[in-house]
Formats: sequence, structure tokens, C-alpha cells
Amino acid sequence: MTSPAEIIANQDALCDIGRMFHQRGWSLGTSSNYSVILQQEPLQLLVTASGKHKGRLTRNDFVQVNAQGQPVQQGQPKSSAETLLHVAIAQQTQARAILHTHSVWATLLSEQFFAQGGFTMTDYEMLKGLDEVTSHEHQEWVTIFDNTQDIPQLAADLSERFQQHPEQLTHGFLIRQHGLYTWGDTLADAQRQIEVFEFLFECIGRRTPS
Repeated sequence: MTSPAEIIANQDALCDIGRMFHQRGWSLGTSSNYSVILQQEPLQLLVTASGKHKGRLTRNDFVQVNAQGQPVQQGQPKSSAETLLHVAIAQQTQARAILHTHSVWATLLSEQFFAQGGFTMTDYEMLKGLDEVTSHEHQEWVTIFDNTQDIPQLAADLSERFQQHPEQLTHGFLIRQHGLYTWGDTLADAQRQIEVFEFLFECIGRRTPS
């Protein structure tokens, strides 16, 4: 059982991340959503509320939801429209934190490489910032899912891909013309992976002909 003090600490940490990501241009306006897994059995997440400016998050801008993406307490704001994607990732990875950004480079690359289903990143030293990657020669495949407003179906597709092709979802994925999802054993791990992915996306975007 997560204590009220732990929930407040997670809220404050996610507020800090929202401000930083907004300043970096990765979570502008009301885009993006973030979550922390409060407990696995039964699953419960703390997720950003819908329509909140990520540079101005407060403790009141979060919702506690269950494995169906439904609020566990009355009087909470509406959770992010993509809550079920957080649930799917939490169930398939045992992650403790999940972060989603909407950067310019992620958006452009997700469109450019959508027809190929994704793209490979390799030979960058920054790859060693991803969990359990020890060499710049590592080949990181970034899967791209099509964008849709049917989030339950996308969550089902995501879960199926995790089960059938886990090698395609090692550290994160993109949604076409939308953005990046990544996760980690801790919130700090997930934040680090956002930073690594966003750095690499910009490198690839700047060197790739349009």
C-alpha cells in the first residue's frame, strides 16, 4: 500500500519532470503524459490528468487509476486519454515509471520512417545511456505504431507486440506524428531514457535527408 507521503513525493517529482520537459520543448502545451506505478498487485498507477499544461503541473493534476484505467477514488480529475497505454506498458514490462513526450524530432521521424515500421539507431555513444546497453555498436530498433484515437485498440496492439515480439520494444516506441513512450525501473531511469532517445532522435533527424 502506497502511503500518502509517497504519493505526494511522486506528484512533486512528476511536476518537476513536466517543467523540465516543457523547457526542453519535449512537452509543450497540454501534450504528453506521465505515470508512476504505485503498486503491481492489484495494479495501480498515478497518471497525469487530461488537458494539463505540463510546464505548470500541480499536485491536483494527477489521478490514481486501476488496471482498467478507471479512477480508484471519487472526485479526481479525468485521467489522460492515453491512460490505457500506460496500463499496458506497466503490465508487460513491470516498469515503475512511464514517460511520454511530443518532441519535434520524434514527430518528424515517426512520420518519415512509418512505412518501414520503424528505424534502427546505432554507432552513437549516447546509446549506452539506455538500460543494459554497454556499447555504441548496439542496434536499437525503434518501432512506430500508427496514430489513432481508439486507445483501447492501440493498447491491445501494444500488448500483443510485447508478447509476440518483445525484441521490438526493448526501451521505447514511437506513435506516428505523435511522440515517444519509454519506461524505467525508477522515475529517474525513465527520465534518463527520454533524454537519450530525444538526443538520438535529433541527431538522426538532422543528418537524414528529408
